[in-house]
This record gives sequence, C-alpha cells and structure tokens, in this order.
Amino acid sequence: MATEKVIKGTIEKISGPLVVAKGMYGASMYDVVRIGEIGLVGEIIELKGDTASIQAYEETSGLMPGEPVVSTGLPLSVELGPGLMEQFYDGVQRPLHLIEEVAKSHYISRGIDVPAIDREKKWGFVPRVKKGDIVAEGDVLGVVQETVLVEHKILVPYGVSGKVLEIREGDFKVEETVAVIEQSGEKKNVSMLQRWPVRKPRPVAKRLPPVIPLTTGQRVVDAFFPIAMGGTACVPGPFGSGKTVIQHQLAKWAEAEIVVYVGCGERGNEMTDVLLEFPELEDPRSGQPLMKRTVLIANTSNMPVAAREASIYTAITMAEYYRDMGYSVALMADSTSRWAEALREMSGRLEEMPGEEGYPAYLGTRLASFYERAGRAIVLGKEGLEGSVTAIGAVSPPGGDLSEPVSQNTLRVTKVFWGLDANLAYQRHFPAINWLLSYSLYTDKLDEYWDERFDDEWSSLRIEGMTLLEDEDSLREIVRLVGVDALSKEERMVLETAKSLREDFLHQNAFHEVDTYASMEKQFKMLKTIIAFHDLGMEALKKGASMNEVFNLPVREAIARMRYLEEKEISKIDDLEDRMKQEINGVIPVGGESDAA
Repeated sequence: MATEKVIKGTIEKISGPLVVAKGMYGASMYDVVRIGEIGLVGEIIELKGDTASIQAYEETSGLMPGEPVVSTGLPLSVELGPGLMEQFYDGVQRPLHLIEEVAKSHYISRGIDVPAIDREKKWGFVPRVKKGDIVAEGDVLGVVQETVLVEHKILVPYGVSGKVLEIREGDFKVEETVAVIEQSGEKKNVSMLQRWPVRKPRPVAKRLPPVIPLTTGQRVVDAFFPIAMGGTACVPGPFGSGKTVIQHQLAKWAEAEIVVYVGCGERGNEMTDVLLEFPELEDPRSGQPLMKRTVLIANTSNMPVAAREASIYTAITMAEYYRDMGYSVALMADSTSRWAEALREMSGRLEEMPGEEGYPAYLGTRLASFYERAGRAIVLGKEGLEGSVTAIGAVSPPGGDLSEPVSQNTLRVTKVFWGLDANLAYQRHFPAINWLLSYSLYTDKLDEYWDERFDDEWSSLRIEGMTLLEDEDSLREIVRLVGVDALSKEERMVLETAKSLREDFLHQNAFHEVDTYASMEKQFKMLKTIIAFHDLGMEALKKGASMNEVFNLPVREAIARMRYLEEKEISKIDDLEDRMKQEINGVIPVGGESDAA
C-alpha cells in the first residue's frame, strides 16, 4: 500500500547516478522515488535527517537542482504472475520489447514506465480449490498453462489465509480477481498478479540440506566438481576462457525446470549474442525452444550503473517465485564482478570509506546475502512441495587475478569453485576448468548419493582419477627438467592414463551433437574403463610387458571414441573391459606370466 501522505522533496545535488534530495521527512530506506519532471526511477539508499541519497536507475543528465522528487512509499518490487517466461527484461524489470515500442527507438529513453507483465493478455485459469475450502499462504489456488513447458501455479499470497468465499474458472487478465478469501471477517480479493520487494527473501516452510546432485551432463563438473540442487557455484575466469559457453551449457542441460539468466553489466555485444542465441537453443528434453522455460534479464555495461545493482535482486526474486511453485530453478549471473563495480561506483559517490581496491566494506555481506537466497526447501502450502534455487555466478577478475576482492568474497560464500584457465582455453581444451585449482564442498555428500546408485564404486573411481591427474602434474615437472626417459615404467603409465583422462574424459565438445551431454551412467562407465585400463596396464608392466605395446593397444582407439557413443549405445562400453584384458594378456611375455603364477 502506498503512503497516504505524498512525500515530496527537491533535488539538492546530482553526482552521476547519485541524486541528493532534501525535504524527504517520512521517507524510508529503499523506497522507490520518481526524480525530476521526467519522473526517473530511483531508490533511496541513504537517509540523514530530511536529506535522502538516491541511486537513479536511469541516466541523470539534464536534471537540475530544485526539481521535485516524489516518493512512492513502496520498496523496489517485481511483478510476479503468468507472463514472465520467454521475457527479456532490463535490470528493474521493464520488458525490453515494450520499451522499444514506446520509445520508437532502439535505445532506451528515460522516464518510460511500462508494465512488467502484459495487462491485456488473458490466461486460462483452472481452480485447484473449491468454495468453502480453508487455505493458507502458499497453497495452490489454481493453475495457468504459461508455456507448453511451464504450468504456472497461482499461490495464495503471503500473509493471506482463511476460507475461500469465491473461486472462478475461465480466461482472466492478470489483475482480475480469480478468488475471494475471507480473513478475520475481511474479504481479500486475489488476482494472478503479485508484487514482492526484491531485497526481501521469500519465506519457505523448511530449509533442506543440499544432498541431491544437480546433474549437468558436463563430465568435469558432474564427476569431479559436482554441484548440489540448491547449491551455489562460482565460475571465475579471464576473458576468452569460456564462461558464457559454460553458462549456456548449464542452462541447456542442467537438471533444472526453470532457467533465470541475468546478464549483469556484460558488454553490449556479448549480451546481444545471448539475446539472439537463447531463442535459437532447443530444450533437449522436450524438443521445444529453451526460451519456453527461461527468463532473461539484460543489463549491459553501457546501461545506467545503479540498475545493474538491482538486476541481481530482480533475478533471484523471480527464481524464488518459481521455487515456491515446487520447481527446481537454475539462476545464472554473468557476471557478479560488474555488479560489484556498480556497488563500488555508488559507494564512491556517497563518499563512503573505501575498502580493498576501492570496493565498499560491505561487499562481502552483499554477496553473501545474494548467494544465501539459493537453497533447497519445502515451500509454504499444505502440499509440502519441494523446490530449489541453484545460483551459479560468473566472476570476471581483471587479468584473471583470483586474489582480487570479488573473487575472494565470492569463494567465501559459494561451495563450488570452477576455476577457468586461459592456458587450457588456448590449448582448445574445453570446458577450460582447471582440475588442480577447482573444488566442490558438496563432493562427500554427493559421493554417498552416487555410491548408492553405482554399487559403492563411484567415490573410489573419482578419487583414483583425481589422484592420477595430481600425480601427472608433479611428474610433468620432472619431465620438464630431465626428460621423460628419467621416469620409471609405472610413472610413464601414470602419465599415459592421465592423458587419457584429460583428452577422452575431461575434454568435451559443447558443439558436438553427442559429446555435448553425458549421462551419469555414461560418465561412470567411461571413468571405470579408463581406470581399468590403468590397473591392467600397471599389472602388465610389472609382469614384463613392453611399454610401447601397452600404450599402443588397438583398444586405446575405442577408449578415445567412448565419448561419441550415443546414450542408447553405452552398453558397448562394458565390452571394452573384456577386450582390454584380452589385448593386454596378449602383450605379456609368457615367462612373465609363468613367473607371476
């Protein structure tokens, strides 16, 4: 509800996106205001007496001291309801195509006020409750088929509960009443449209631990550095290391029902690519366009800096809304470094004491408050549905320097670190996730999950694979210094298996129709085969087999081609172990065999 008394002040000072207004007695922190004659959108971020510091979400050029500032009395909120899917929004939830229509220009004009959700479109509402039912906040009143992939549940708003006096069925606009609920003798009209303040997390009934994996089909992620459903991940990497491609792959293949993608302060041309590419992507599970279950928020580096700061909160609030319907949501933020730069600029304008590298002292707190809104939970409502928000934030450290504040503060609060390496990218090894730098704190819990599925073999295979890759790194140092001939046969075998792990397992072609995705069963069989080759090869070398013969076995070609086997053909991988045994037994000298016996 807006305040009855209109709070109206005047502009005293303008400093880029910061506007200082006086005469703002009665205003509250984070209230949305209209600035100047044009009515630019802004948000109060500091109050001193009757003076309010406002961050403007639009360009402030042309404003003058003395112009009016009017408070709406409401915090910055997003509109939630049917019609969010398939939309392209800016940082403060204005649909980009509507802005273009109103402005009659490809550029965003100032002072444009357009509804986030179409007010004229009618949606087919099917009730799930009947007249006389008792409902509480979070209960499902009815459903709307938003897209072919998303059934949109209309929930009882937060703070509303009671007896259903009226429930309607048919086609309605989002602002039309679909139900009337009696609460403490008062009638509450419920429409399909809700509003929610972006800085306030949406409540849940019960938080759940992150013990279920979010499979992505990317072998380096799922096998070595997995993420849990409702988990948090950080993807830092320098320019050209493949951050955007990884985000695309996760959006496409991750086991999430809804995708919210926020381009936060990215270059305009990069964001244009995303906006053009996403509608072209096909959802592999349904064959429908991926956009049918995606919301895109675009706030490029040349857009007003303050709106960049808001875009992250806009995105996570939308993600929580779909979580409350019982969906698993994947949120991609690209990139939180640019968001932190917006914080730094506003902090500098407010003349706050700077922290490390000029970032405000509260950078870590703000990052934590964002990532902590991710999670898996039992949502409100008597159905006891389970939903999750998985937050994956890309970080763009200057020059790839991971010691800078944004990377460090992000690593403090996220549980998964996929460290992208420019050297791997230059070697055309994709995904360019450095297996020696990266880590996942969910590994132990998720190992238990997969061990149940794969007869207690998964965790031992994963640990052995990781150990081989680490051993390879220390052996390569020796090879650089004294050459490969200085190594023993067993050490050479370690190098050979690690090479196979790198090239045949970790390397994955995002643009190959088969290799782009690998199910967990396929990953397990591939890893098991490579480790089996290592164990059999080691045994053969101990029995006197020649290194060259073991390394050049015909079966090696079949191992290298495992990644190109379609999901329905993965049973062929099982045959490789028998073939390996036969071929390796064929290169063991007869004397060696008898000695061993």
